[in-house]
Amino acid sequence: MVERKLEFRGISKEHLGMYFMELGAKQVTDSFPFVYEGDGWNGQILSEAEISFTATFKVSAIQVCFRADKEKVLEDLIKKYRYKTTRIGG
Repeated sequence: MVERKLEFRGISKEHLGMYFMELGAKQVTDSFPFVYEGDGWNGQILSEAEISFTATFKVSAIQVCFRADKEKVLEDLIKKYRYKTTRIGG
């Protein structure tokens, strides 16, 4: 099994979990680590912290672990997941 950990900032853990379900996963746990099982892969929301850039500018920083049976499946999963987390500023 191959694995990769990423950090996402400024996106709620609820949205990150929803993105796993939109990719076909079922939620397995209801507390940290939140585990989502897909076909040949799983995702875990490991932790949530708050990062302060200034006294008033704070964002969430969430650690997410992706695991898959094959490297190609992992790469495809992360590509699709990153697409869902893309934010375009205006």
